Amino acid sequence: MRFTKMHGIGNDYVYINCFEEEVEEPAKLASRMSDRHFGIGSDGIILILPSTVADCKMRIFNADGSEAQMCGNGVRCVAKYVYDHNITRNNPLTVETLAGVKSIELFTDNRRVSGAKVNMGKPRLLRSEIPMLGKETSVIDEPLTISNGMSWRITCVSMGNPHGIIFVDNLDLVNISKHGIEIERHHIFPERINVHFVQVHSPKEVAMRTWERGSGITLACGTGASAVCVAGVLNKKTERKILAHLPGGDLKLEWAEDGNVYMTGPAAEVFTGEWH
Repeated sequence: MRFTKMHGIGNDYVYINCFEEEVEEPAKLASRMSDRHFGIGSDGIILILPSTVADCKMRIFNADGSEAQMCGNGVRCVAKYVYDHNITRNNPLTVETLAGVKSIELFTDNRRVSGAKVNMGKPRLLRSEIPMLGKETSVIDEPLTISNGMSWRITCVSMGNPHGIIFVDNLDLVNISKHGIEIERHHIFPERINVHFVQVHSPKEVAMRTWERGSGITLACGTGASAVCVAGVLNKKTERKILAHLPGGDLKLEWAEDGNVYMTGPAAEVFTGEWH
């Protein structure tokens, strides 16, 4: 089976062209392929499939085999793949995801895609939309107590998948591995949650670190950065257009007046290979 390794600012996945390949038991395959010692090494696998409503369809499986609804960095790479490999030459093009159909504007260099701007859609803010247990309200700067009695102030946003954003004074003082998994698996989140710790540098600029459900620490998270953009506005910490610094690189985000969040960033193909 042929595969392609791609990444969006370090958020790396194994991509499989299911226009040509057939994949059985993708959840098990994701765990095997993602292992960084005994497999290829990745944050998960993404299947690129035919679609009846868009130019293509993507399915995302995390490194632990769980299926995710959406991946912002992944969808840019899917768009690059189908364009560069002549599955479609539409620009903008559309990708079907479990979080809806996403429209993507491509930036090309010598007829190959170097980056993309994605309409990530409108954020969902009600508890039932995250999902999160409790009264049907939005969750903005709400206290969340974890098992050892420690409390965080959390803002929750769904971008088709669930995100919890915590603003901190100094990212270097946060134990991402310890606190990330504690919050991810908190009983108040029935489907678990992605966790982002954010340090605000200015109203136009933030730095963030991510713990992704099912994958652990990752170098980048596109849906998470989109959620951070929304959370910054809701907490009156940032403007509607920001630059987010992630360990793998930078993303430009805008929560536009039409209610949609737009994310702009690079996409890179690393290598192709054959899985035996």
